[in-house]
Amino acid sequence: MKQPVTFFTDITAILDAAPDSLVIINDQGRIVHINTQTETLFGYTREELLEHTVEKLMPERYRHNHVAHRDGYFETPRIRPMGTGFDLYGLKKNGLEFPIEISLSPLTTDIGVLTLAAVRDVTDRKRFEKALREKNIELEKASLAKDSFLASMSHELRTPLNAIIGFTGTMLMRLPGPITPDQEKQLNTVRNSANHLLSLINDLLDLAKIESGKVELNFEEIVCQSMIEEVANVFSLQAKDKGLNFTVKVPDTPLIIKTDKRALSQIIINLVNNAIKFTDTGSIFLELLEYKNEENNGIKIAIIDTGIGIRTEDQPKLFNAFEQVHSKQRVEGTGLGLHLSQKLAELLGGNITFQSEWGKGSHFTLQIPKSEKKNGCIYSHH
Repeated sequence: MKQPVTFFTDITAILDAAPDSLVIINDQGRIVHINTQTETLFGYTREELLEHTVEKLMPERYRHNHVAHRDGYFETPRIRPMGTGFDLYGLKKNGLEFPIEISLSPLTTDIGVLTLAAVRDVTDRKRFEKALREKNIELEKASLAKDSFLASMSHELRTPLNAIIGFTGTMLMRLPGPITPDQEKQLNTVRNSANHLLSLINDLLDLAKIESGKVELNFEEIVCQSMIEEVANVFSLQAKDKGLNFTVKVPDTPLIIKTDKRALSQIIINLVNNAIKFTDTGSIFLELLEYKNEENNGIKIAIIDTGIGIRTEDQPKLFNAFEQVHSKQRVEGTGLGLHLSQKLAELLGGNITFQSEWGKGSHFTLQIPKSEKKNGCIYSHH
């Protein structure tokens, strides 16, 4: 059926300005107009397509079913994508198939209802999506291999180290027999080195668990004063050996919160250990406080030292993994302590903040809510 040309003459310039291939068909499924992008995309001239059915532009295997779909669309024409949930393919003149997306829009004209099909070549996007899927599969396999490796290393590395630490302690206690002062000094070196290595291994394994979301937390009610006392007992002798004044201040009224005791203890130990490590003279002050605000209430634990402090330019990267910002004072460690502490604090619904001045010391504050916080919501386990 020959169509008047005046309508298409009026819109040709508009259609040719569109970035996509545009094909207009009538209710018989015949192509009545195309833009220049269609010629470029499919390789046909305008004359080779006009008056042919639109099925000419699709692979043979789709043509039979498409006729029924096409007729159904003209019964209830509306703006919609074509083939939602399915992969669509176009067919070039040279026989090459390529992936496409099609959007359909009805056109009401003085020559009847027509359909405008906007066709987009998505070859590059499909190629990218395929590469991304393959990369995700590789990453998933790598993650599984890493988890398997870490599970193995958790046992294979810790077991011999614990044996070394245990037997060294037995010898230092002189249970097998007397030892000389030189032997005692050497055994202490072995034990300290083994403990240090075990600490590094634990940090790396803890980081891997946090990164993979496999940290298991056990929320229970704890008395915060008791935990602070436990940490103080661990570090008081270490601070004394360095000639530091170690002061602890806690409220008289018991502060009880619901949290994971092991995680909270690990955070406090890391912060106090850092304070002592980077303080050569002066004092360490550990204080437990209660806070209340409109959103929640909980505890604050302040650790204040008179150590070397943190340079202003280093402060933004302080909580990064494997960072050691004290460039003038090389210390043992992986640079994971503060990174792990902040991650654990976040898992407990809290956070760590700090203030520091180079050469004058640092003030770290750990804030933990009284109830578990997850995904922005506060809730308690019963």
